[in-house]
Amino acid sequence: MNILLFGCRGQVGWELQRSLAVLGQVTALDFDSADHCGDFSNPAGVADTVRTLRPDVIVNAAAHTAVDKAESEPELARTLNATTPGALAEEAARLGATFVHYSTDYVFDGSGERPWDESDTPAPLSVYGRTKLQGEQLIAQSGAQHLILRTSWVYAARGGNFAKTMLRLAQERERLTVIDDQWGAPTGAELLADVTAHAIRHVRRQPQDAGLYHVAAAGETTWYSYAKYVISHASKSQKAIKIIANEVAPVATSAFPTPAARPLNSRLNTRKLQATMGLVLPPWHAGVSRMLTEIL
Repeated sequence: MNILLFGCRGQVGWELQRSLAVLGQVTALDFDSADHCGDFSNPAGVADTVRTLRPDVIVNAAAHTAVDKAESEPELARTLNATTPGALAEEAARLGATFVHYSTDYVFDGSGERPWDESDTPAPLSVYGRTKLQGEQLIAQSGAQHLILRTSWVYAARGGNFAKTMLRLAQERERLTVIDDQWGAPTGAELLADVTAHAIRHVRRQPQDAGLYHVAAAGETTWYSYAKYVISHASKSQKAIKIIANEVAPVATSAFPTPAARPLNSRLNTRKLQATMGLVLPPWHAGVSRMLTEIL
């Protein structure tokens, strides 16, 4: 199996290089790759890469993920999140290749407290959410065999993440304030990558199971409770890290105004994925604990 991976240096893309290697030959590209175009601001160039390499599977881990910045550059966000993925899906359809794409809980408006199902009607609040939804729609319309994996609150040991920010602030400040009215499940990039490899193998054998799935670690938490967990774990660690924060205070989303609105309910129902693919998604704190052990 020949696999073409875009966005190979991002958090998910980096882990995909490992997880996809067991399926076949992986060609991993990023926006500045020299041999082939991996720059998603150039849809024609990326489509030409697919025509040249003729992969069996295309995995897209590239995206415009700067949620607030997208509000001031909607056309670029649309190109990276919708136009280019759509062009890739069309090329996949012509080749008979499987196309894998990642989407987000931001396609929903964050209302209610029930975890979102794949069948729920999207209503994005931001440019980022709207362009990711447009990408989903173009892929579905392309006729390609596809896997669209919606996820939320992604983190990795590599690169920046919420946990690292909290650890840094907890060493600098005695009091932290953290949002306590947004709910979701921190989901590790390595978990997403492993699920992706399994799902590709599954749909290559059972093509009727291609489509849209929600993927997130089990359980739920708020950013406040997530921060408390991270700081507590660090405080118990035997490594040399001095936590001076003696108070972590919960606050509402309104305490931190941002250009892009955030959904309050980012819970995703993953029953469809688990039942169809025969998977068990571990609790969020198991992955976070493992990541903290690695970085501390």
